[in-house]
Amino acid sequence: MFDLSFPQPSWNLWLDVVQMFRYDFMRNAFLAGTALSIVSGLVGYFVLVRHQAFAGEALSDIAFTGALGGAVLGINPLLGMIALTITGAVAIGSFSVRVGERDIAVGTVLAWVLGLGVLFLSLFSTHVAGSTGFSGVTVLFGSILSISAHQMIAVLVVAAAIGLALMAIARPLLFASVDPDVASARGVPLRLIGLVFMVLLAVTVAEAVQAVGALLVFALLLLPAAIAQRLTARPFAALGLAAVLATATTWCGLAIGFYSGLPSSVCISLLAFAGYVVAVGSRAIIRRPAYPQTHDASNSPLASAETHQEAH
Repeated sequence: MFDLSFPQPSWNLWLDVVQMFRYDFMRNAFLAGTALSIVSGLVGYFVLVRHQAFAGEALSDIAFTGALGGAVLGINPLLGMIALTITGAVAIGSFSVRVGERDIAVGTVLAWVLGLGVLFLSLFSTHVAGSTGFSGVTVLFGSILSISAHQMIAVLVVAAAIGLALMAIARPLLFASVDPDVASARGVPLRLIGLVFMVLLAVTVAEAVQAVGALLVFALLLLPAAIAQRLTARPFAALGLAAVLATATTWCGLAIGFYSGLPSSVCISLLAFAGYVVAVGSRAIIRRPAYPQTHDASNSPLASAETHQEAH
């Protein structure tokens, strides 16, 4: 049985949109989700180009540990999440410059943070649980519909700052990502560029956790960028397309969640995954070699032999 307490969609799309935006929490969710989606698409593209998907996944785990640590220390879990995520990103960026060093750096930092997470979880379970408003489930799976107006404004400001900073370093970052040896010879500061990008990635992950959660942030961060990368080989076109796809995925996920009662973060993640499957499948079909069903008789060996005999 369906829960009829949720608004029901109609064939009038405009009426459905107006109905959604009657609620303050939906307006906040759409505004914050749009800002987060744009920066996630932009940052996610560079994550793929730099082969740092493992780092992005590790930072989402670090974000959860930071939120847990903030609850244990009695500070805002969001501040704890951002602080520890940036610390982890700086550590990863400092330990690695070349591609071959990155996995080792990520694994080292992740091992340390997971150990810290076990300590925070133990302290939280024995001394803090029930005395704060912290919810581990919210951090793990996100709660974009609970974003307040003040949080929405903060998300917009942070997202704008990330977008401007990323565009300011986009060309040298792309150069350093595609050909680090030549970029270094041309005077591009690889370590500094890498550190700046890791900080931007860390803040993006910490902000996106509010929308889709630590476990599902990987979908919003990487899947739209992966689809864009498959659709176009031009870097800046792929950047714009990744942002558009991430935004469209978030909008559709919010709408489906509103009318179905399903968690919006789950809807966003499933839509991103479905889009990636469609992109991969359609690319494979297009690239499939076409085998002709009929052959030109004039080019067959039998026709050539007959022609040779007639000539004699």
